[in-house]
Amino acid sequence: MSSEFGGDSGSGTFGEDRGSDELRSGGGGGKLRSGGGKAGGDVSQEPRQALPDGLGGLGGLGGLEGARERWVATGGIELCVAELGDAARPTVVLVHGYPDSKEVWSRVARRLADRFHVVLYDVRGCGRSTAPEPLRGGFTLEKLTDDFLAVADAVSPDAPVHVVGHDWGSVQGWEFTTVRRTEGRIASFTSMSGPSLDHFGHWIKKRMARPSPRRVGQLLGQGAKSWYVYALHTPRVPEAAWRGPLGKHWPAILKRLEKAPGDGYPTPSLPTDAAHGAWLYRDNVRARMRRPRADAYAHAPVQLIVPTGDIFLSERLYDELEQWAPGLVRHTLPAKHWVPRTRPDQLAAWISEFVTAREEGDPTKSAASKEGKSPYTARFAGQLVLVTGAASGIGRATAFAFAEAGARLVAVDRDAEGAARTAELARLIGAPAAWAEAADVGDEQAMEKLADRVAAEYGVVDVLVNNAGIGLSGSFMSTSAEEWRKVLDVNLWGVIHGCRVFGKQMADRGQGGHIVNTASAAAYQPSKALPAYSTSKAAVLMLSECLRAELAGQGIGVSAICPGLVNTNITATTRFTGVSEDEQKRRQAKSSRLYGIRNYPPEKVADAILKAVVRNQAVVPVTPEARGAHFLSRFAPKALRAIARIEPPL
Repeated sequence: MSSEFGGDSGSGTFGEDRGSDELRSGGGGGKLRSGGGKAGGDVSQEPRQALPDGLGGLGGLGGLEGARERWVATGGIELCVAELGDAARPTVVLVHGYPDSKEVWSRVARRLADRFHVVLYDVRGCGRSTAPEPLRGGFTLEKLTDDFLAVADAVSPDAPVHVVGHDWGSVQGWEFTTVRRTEGRIASFTSMSGPSLDHFGHWIKKRMARPSPRRVGQLLGQGAKSWYVYALHTPRVPEAAWRGPLGKHWPAILKRLEKAPGDGYPTPSLPTDAAHGAWLYRDNVRARMRRPRADAYAHAPVQLIVPTGDIFLSERLYDELEQWAPGLVRHTLPAKHWVPRTRPDQLAAWISEFVTAREEGDPTKSAASKEGKSPYTARFAGQLVLVTGAASGIGRATAFAFAEAGARLVAVDRDAEGAARTAELARLIGAPAAWAEAADVGDEQAMEKLADRVAAEYGVVDVLVNNAGIGLSGSFMSTSAEEWRKVLDVNLWGVIHGCRVFGKQMADRGQGGHIVNTASAAAYQPSKALPAYSTSKAAVLMLSECLRAELAGQGIGVSAICPGLVNTNITATTRFTGVSEDEQKRRQAKSSRLYGIRNYPPEKVADAILKAVVRNQAVVPVTPEARGAHFLSRFAPKALRAIARIEPPL
């Protein structure tokens, strides 16, 4: 049996410290020994025989290939611990929830291992860790805290660890971060999909003590989401369900509800893990709800990640969390409950940023420096956003809006100098990183090369804004075939190329995303003066609607933005067909004056774009005239057709 799974049996990866002296642990009550571990107080670094592939051990790995394994004995049970990365680097401890095992974190752990010492362990009674006897009373938060301290002392005896928890791992993390005996052992805490039971108890008591329609609605809403908590308190029924049909069908249920990939998760130990884990609820929930601690204040920096589509927990649970965790850093993620499986890239980015900031001495510098500048920081901080047509106008304003929200930015434009200037200013505004790329969106090969380069150098795009466009005005009869080709190449094919190459990367990644296509009010408002431009934008609108339907099942939203008259330089570059060059310049100047008098700023369109992504809106008319035309297109199309015959005042 190899000492590192998949490695050489003589490599000694597991038992590097076999000859080391005993190291007695702190509050966890364990000790580090050179020989085999034993329940009741020893920590063993000796490698254990891996279970056969597919039986839930590190032999099957569940995505933890290359992990080092050890056992930590504490309080009469043995915990299975896996480690990735260089042990000399800052230690990040990933704590799983219910009904999971440590393998739920495999996709995140792999992404963190290049930068950190990543530690995962099976909570008592789960995975390869042993269960307490008897089960009743063996899963209290006090005993789970003992377990954590034993693991922390074993894997990082000389430095505090960064805790990351999901679901019940987050519930435990809140306990670890708010009890006195762990002070100095926790460097930071990242919470997702699991509130402190003490905070939850106070949240309920506050709403019951001073009820209002809003507060009663919040109580009823969370009460409905918590149906499973009541079920898990029933005797024997949950155990029978998990060991029977529910355990058998759970992987398919999870894949269907959450679109969660398999790759070794859940492990075959799931039915037993879930049956044992029911005691997490029975041993803790009612006691803490009745008597929540009044001193549950965090003694370490806290980062909160809230999946907006969590079917088990309401976002309102976290409304007053700053009183318990001063300096709280918030992020929201358009995802469901099992984000460690469905959004590993984004979680790894946020965890890395938060841990690195803490190690550098300012746990909130990346988020706090932007706090108050943008209402969208919690949603977009750290995400990768690509904007085409970013050298000016709506594109530049949109790039700046995402930069203010803390997003990483790729500014794309045919104007290389303008794109570079946008990227430079975006970094000053608040983007942690911004890059400029020169490309013609109408060139298929250029866009394919751009997509490959962006993915290789910056990562897969989270938000794509296909904004590049050109103007063309003139009657159908005066518009040449070449002029049609030019406007369709940029306005339509540019969007098609962007959606195809970057949208495919989003879909292949399997972690969601959003595509924004800039259409126009001209998409649904006909005009005798804009046949080519209106046709291109109408096609973009319909493309967006079709693509939205196609990608919805993959968690990718698509929005079409339809601005009206916006004060940008598109009027100065719009071509007018069938007229002399002098007349071209005169009409361009007059159009610019009219748009200037209207003076609707591109920054308002940018705000509408960010809002559309947050709300996953399908079609967004921007400006009063765009909204009015959209209304008429649906309820009074004849009126729009009459307006279309009016000669523009040029």
